[in-house]
Amino acid sequence: MTFSLYIHVPFCLKRCGYCDFNTYTSMDMGEGASVDHYASMIIEEMALLKRWQEENGIAQEPISTIFFGGGTPTVLKAIDLVRMVQTAAHEWGIIADPEVTTEANPDTVDAGYLRTLKAGGFTRISFGMQSAVPHVLKTLDRTHTPENVVTNVKAAQELGLECSVDLIYGTPGESIEDWKTSVRSALDMHPTHISAYALTLEPTTPMGRKVDYGVLPKPNDDDEAEKYELADSLFSEQGLQWYEISNWAVPGHECRHNLGYWRNVDWAGLGPGAHSHFSHLNLATTLPQGAYAVDDHDGFTRQHRNLPPDCSSIRAWDIRHPRRWAHMIHQRSVPWQGAETLNRDAALEEAIMLGVRLREGLDIERVDAVAGHRPHTEILGELQAEGLIESASSPVVPTLKGRLLNDLIVERLLDSYAR
Repeated sequence: MTFSLYIHVPFCLKRCGYCDFNTYTSMDMGEGASVDHYASMIIEEMALLKRWQEENGIAQEPISTIFFGGGTPTVLKAIDLVRMVQTAAHEWGIIADPEVTTEANPDTVDAGYLRTLKAGGFTRISFGMQSAVPHVLKTLDRTHTPENVVTNVKAAQELGLECSVDLIYGTPGESIEDWKTSVRSALDMHPTHISAYALTLEPTTPMGRKVDYGVLPKPNDDDEAEKYELADSLFSEQGLQWYEISNWAVPGHECRHNLGYWRNVDWAGLGPGAHSHFSHLNLATTLPQGAYAVDDHDGFTRQHRNLPPDCSSIRAWDIRHPRRWAHMIHQRSVPWQGAETLNRDAALEEAIMLGVRLREGLDIERVDAVAGHRPHTEILGELQAEGLIESASSPVVPTLKGRLLNDLIVERLLDSYAR
């Protein structure tokens, strides 16, 4: 099992209308939760979390990947991002060839900033491109221009940094030609990795409210499916292969950090609202002071600090609000708000849900071991006959149609194991 680190930076210069992430436009929320002091707060959290691991006998492998997300990590000084990487390597150790990534808004970096990151151990930049069409960027409330993306991707590539660009499809008012322009513009920069996500709207976001009020048209499933198929075709023509439903890469340049999530490795999440996953637990493991485990093994929910004896792994989450998060760190406590213990049913659902998103496929034998039995014998043949999976044998790999109907595959497999 490898070990990864995710560091959440909750600050943004402007909050995009579609964004539902834990982000804030205030650069100083008190108690050290500010742009200027943020790196020092994360470094303190690292020490607290490492102490909790040691006190509970939780051993980890050295860090293999680090990922800075947000928010906009690059509103911090480049040297602060480097300082957090160096401290993490000191606390946990780091492998000889790590993957160290930061997301970047093209408005917040330049060649000098990127040079500092490269010198400080970063290997990869994930640029928030979203679109190459000005009116689409305006609808998304993005502040950068298409030219900024091209300039900074080129600067990063010249320094030897791996580059990924993120695209969003399905924005209200985006035509097929608009989407084709964005895909081709992304490919023209020759990134080694592209992520393409369908726009999802939460009703509490400004864009979600505009859709509810009829100011903007609601995203259309058929339109998004057509755009997905178009992107997959154009990416494939240029040598980028899908390796996860929303991610394509030149073979050998897949995002190792994100693959870790889908393979369910252990990771520590630092920063307000960040999530962690630990599986190297023992019967004596207790949660940090103030954090409570939640389980519903008996059909009802209860909270406790001691983990149940059948708990093999937990997912924990930091306090969401930056000021309360910082206050807990000042109290010398790991700033977890709570943790979810996973029973066999939850582990089964998770294994299926994650496995069928990947090109490497779902290992049925592994799922059988989690479930304690094999699925209904006809299910794989049925899914293949319907064109949803490539083969009726393990591993289970979704077809293009299956990628578009991935939730249906998960539902059918779970139902089969429940029979």
